[in-house]
Amino acid sequence: MAEILALISLPAPFLARLERNHVVHRGWEHPLDGLPLDSITGICTVGSRGADAALMDRMPALRFVSCFGSGYEKVDLAAARARAVTVTHCPSGNHECVADMAFALLLASARRVVEADRFIREGRWQGRSTKPAQVRSVHGRKLGILGLGMIGMEVAARASGFRMAIGYHNRTPRTDVAFDCFASPQALADWADIVVVALRAGPDNRHIIDADFLRALGPQGYLINISRGSAVDEEALAAALEQGVIAGAGLDVFEGEPGVSARLMAVPNIVLTPHLAASTSYAMERQSEIVLGQIDDLMAGRPTVGTLA
Repeated sequence: MAEILALISLPAPFLARLERNHVVHRGWEHPLDGLPLDSITGICTVGSRGADAALMDRMPALRFVSCFGSGYEKVDLAAARARAVTVTHCPSGNHECVADMAFALLLASARRVVEADRFIREGRWQGRSTKPAQVRSVHGRKLGILGLGMIGMEVAARASGFRMAIGYHNRTPRTDVAFDCFASPQALADWADIVVVALRAGPDNRHIIDADFLRALGPQGYLINISRGSAVDEEALAAALEQGVIAGAGLDVFEGEPGVSARLMAVPNIVLTPHLAASTSYAMERQSEIVLGQIDDLMAGRPTVGTLA
């Protein structure tokens, strides 16, 4: 049995299963100073909440940090290694569902679904022969994927059904795909009609989508972000949308979430969703199974999947 500090509110079915076999301290409900940190053996967190060296220093019995989800950007891996703390994540828990949301945002943005919905709700269709302006079909267009990992590959699989040309940029080109690889993000943007951002969070990727990238994407281009908000310079994106530098965007993630830029909310040619890409029952169940298995392995001293440190 592990004694686990949950730093974030966990899905109720997963929490119930976790509490059957382990002691769970609900760190999202109680001040950490009131919890028995010196006896806790595990942390359950997410990438955007993380676990830093200062917290680990307060937990001498800590053996593992388990990330519910694929992200781990705010977990101090170096600090964990120095303290012989194992860090795990769920690399295959939600990639299909996140790719689904990427395509939902892609279609909603490029086909102007939200604008069309508003057109009807505001009564502008009644008694008129005109409809919202025509848009280009998604079919056959050029899709750029920035970060061709598990999520990026799932996006590419969905794009194949629309007979889209697929290109990508990775730090390291892949040898197992036939897609065109571009040497830089700007080169990818210059080629693509639509770019999906599927990068891991990290300082190297902060604001990789900047004014230069958006100018390269161009006035017929669309930007979709289902990775982390920090990848996009939101002021540059707002300006690009206001000035017609790009045609539109779809965002599921934001740099200051749950806060969202007032400029972004004011422009009509963007679709916004509140970090819902992995919020499906399938993804929650899959990630729950992975994390429970990891904790069982770690407590039994066995190697486990998704180990980072």
